[in-house]
Amino acid sequence: MLLALRHPRLWLISGWVLVVLAVIASIVPSHDLPKMGGVSDKFEHVVGYSVLALWFAGIYPKSRYPMIAIALLVMGIVIEGLQGAMHVGREADLRDVYANCVGIVGGLTLALAWLGGWAQRVETWTKRS
Repeated sequence: MLLALRHPRLWLISGWVLVVLAVIASIVPSHDLPKMGGVSDKFEHVVGYSVLALWFAGIYPKSRYPMIAIALLVMGIVIEGLQGAMHVGREADLRDVYANCVGIVGGLTLALAWLGGWAQRVETWTKRS
């Protein structure tokens, strides 16, 4: 159950687009990815999963935060399994799963502190009088 939003489909579809982009970026051969100027792979995981956690925390009520965390954790584990099985220049790394967890916890902590439900605030700010 989503929060009461004027554009729930837009927010939900946008979130799923982010998920699909994260999966694609995680399974394409590493030589096909843009270089991030020396940014740590683990930092990218933390930021990516924080963004995903915050996105979904912005459109779902707090009662759904545990499910968001579980879904993102499972996604990260499945991606690591795919990376290990594909043999296209990617490898499974348990440290990536740990970094994902840090991102998920960080994103949901920010959501609990203030950023949760951000989509409702954005819709309020952009509401036409």
